[in-house]
Amino acid sequence: MFHLEGFTDYGLLFLRVIAGAVYIDSGYNDFKDPDGRSKGLGLSKSFTLFLATAEVAGGAGLILGVLQQLAAVGLILIMLGAIQKKAFVWKTGFWGKDSPGWSYEVMLISMLTVILFTDGGDFVLLR
Repeated sequence: MFHLEGFTDYGLLFLRVIAGAVYIDSGYNDFKDPDGRSKGLGLSKSFTLFLATAEVAGGAGLILGVLQQLAAVGLILIMLGAIQKKAFVWKTGFWGKDSPGWSYEVMLISMLTVILFTDGGDFVLLR
């Protein structure tokens, strides 16, 4: 019907920017209150800071198109860890009931998988 395949690289750029912004914001919020965040997650402060650094670096890599496949793999692993915590430790359902479920993480994994399999499109700085 529509012939939009000529815009694929623009769509992938948009996807990278949005996903990257989500991770940069998440990591930044972890840096603002690492003590509170680590207690809320049940993780050590040092590991929380490691995750924050990984999220900011991965998000920047996605936005800039620098080693975006490596960034996508790292961020997928973080999301799998979040799903494991929510589903098996906190016993939160997919949609959640009293707290957010893990549907958000699955959506982000889907976005990151597209970036991983397409190498982020043509608008990248470093593959």
